[in-house]
Amino acid sequence: MLGLVISLVIIGLIAGAVARLLVPGRQHIGILATIVLGIIGSFIGGFLGYLIFHKDSQNGFFQPSGIIGSIIGAVIALLIYLSVGSRRAVR
Repeated sequence: MLGLVISLVIIGLIAGAVARLLVPGRQHIGILATIVLGIIGSFIGGFLGYLIFHKDSQNGFFQPSGIIGSIIGAVIALLIYLSVGSRRAVR
């Protein structure tokens, strides 16, 4: 259980950091928010991967396609966060 939590944090940090590098502009979020962004991106990427390919984690959690899906999901989550945040700032 502890290994799963540590791996979620590490993969979340990597996916969140890469997503922040890929999305242009400044994102005013800290390291903890970057980890949460990556974890949310992992769930989004896993859900989209299941919908598209009908595969789940039976072959293991650490696969290159899972990490790429986590990054894609984190980019999607970051874009949604930035669009919602920009609406709030306009008011």
